[in-house]
Amino acid sequence: MNERVDVVVVGLGPGGEHVAGTLAEAGLDVVGVEAELVGGECPYWGCVPSKMMIRAANLLAEARRAPALAGETAVIPDWTKVADRIRHEATDDWNDQVAADRLAAKGGRLVRGVGRLAGPRRVSVGDRTFEARRGVVLATGGRPRIPPVEGLAGTPYWTNRDAMAAKELPASLIVLGGGAIGVEVAQVLARFTCRVTVVEGQARLLSQEEPEAGELAARALRADGVRVLTGVRARQVAYDGAEFSVRVDGEALRAERLLVATGRYADLSALGVETVGLDPAARAVPTDGRMRATDGAGPVDGLWAVGDITGRGAFTHVSMYQAQIAVRDILGRPGPEADYRALPRVTFTDPEIAAVGPTERQARARGLRVRTSLVPLSSSTRGWIHGPGGEGFLKLVEDADRGVLIGATSAGPAGGELLYGLNVAVHAEVPVARLQHMIHTYPTFHRAMEPALAALR
Repeated sequence: MNERVDVVVVGLGPGGEHVAGTLAEAGLDVVGVEAELVGGECPYWGCVPSKMMIRAANLLAEARRAPALAGETAVIPDWTKVADRIRHEATDDWNDQVAADRLAAKGGRLVRGVGRLAGPRRVSVGDRTFEARRGVVLATGGRPRIPPVEGLAGTPYWTNRDAMAAKELPASLIVLGGGAIGVEVAQVLARFTCRVTVVEGQARLLSQEEPEAGELAARALRADGVRVLTGVRARQVAYDGAEFSVRVDGEALRAERLLVATGRYADLSALGVETVGLDPAARAVPTDGRMRATDGAGPVDGLWAVGDITGRGAFTHVSMYQAQIAVRDILGRPGPEADYRALPRVTFTDPEIAAVGPTERQARARGLRVRTSLVPLSSSTRGWIHGPGGEGFLKLVEDADRGVLIGATSAGPAGGELLYGLNVAVHAEVPVARLQHMIHTYPTFHRAMEPALAALR
């Protein structure tokens, strides 16, 4: 059965839901296709529940610091209450049916099932085919990347979804992967007395960030009792019904649970992209500045893509940013094209590690002549006042030829919030000379900008 509509949105994560809802509000006949929960990874298994866990773990850490200063007994954690809050409060605020009703209220239609391209401007969902007059938007997100480790397949390993849904705290956990998800979960569970080991194949944690960021993350995890192994890889995994055994270089690790957090990927082969001339084996759907899918020769007729599937970063804020651009293009409204120079990201460990733009190494690899600076957060009075738990730093990367910041990392108790000013400076290309003559509020963490700007060399 063929049905004609204006737009089909395949995948209703944050970006896809925004596209579908906004276009429906604009009066278009929109069908949103979703096989799982409307809202996607972020509200149910990613951003929202993980930050609830992190909030609880950080409060626990602060509660332990205070008694320690007073010589009193440390606080005893209660994982059950945290698990209950995640299950109940998160689903109360982010409810699949509420999200579906919200789309319907805007004039859109929800179709449950797996959407697949069936040619230009055509999407099949089971035995139904939708023909889109204006086009199709792909917003199917990503899925966990499971490494081809001998013995891993078929074992009851965890992904991030399982970690978020855990009703009981495991006694011990091995984490494969030292990226954002791996280090965040490792620190949270360790603070609730789980024995955690992190295994990272690269030379440091958070390998895509500044070296200082990975070093800080490792120190923070070790301070919480986490064993951090870098530069080693899992060679073999076994499960005996009670424990996992993970063989790494020269050692066998054992734990009750195993979390695989080795990255995410977009599965284009399941989307039928070959029917519109795209490579199903590609890592991402290439897009132009208007979020139109491109095949190397130019835009693919009537096809847009937003979110993880574009390969621009697996962040909710990227999908929402791209969604706004796609909506403008579909509606024929003016606006700037996509600009990723000031792409921000935050790892919500304690301390938070936030960054925008390229790292020093990435900037130099592009052939830029750069000046950098690195100052401890304690160079600000607020950093000194904070005391225990206040470790962090500010690193700036300047394009020396243009005299503007192109990258920055802020790490500390409010690293993600401090990043905002740096993000504005990078995005707007504010001259460093102008930043050096700003009035920086006293006493705040961001006042560390003064010595950091002065130290650019």
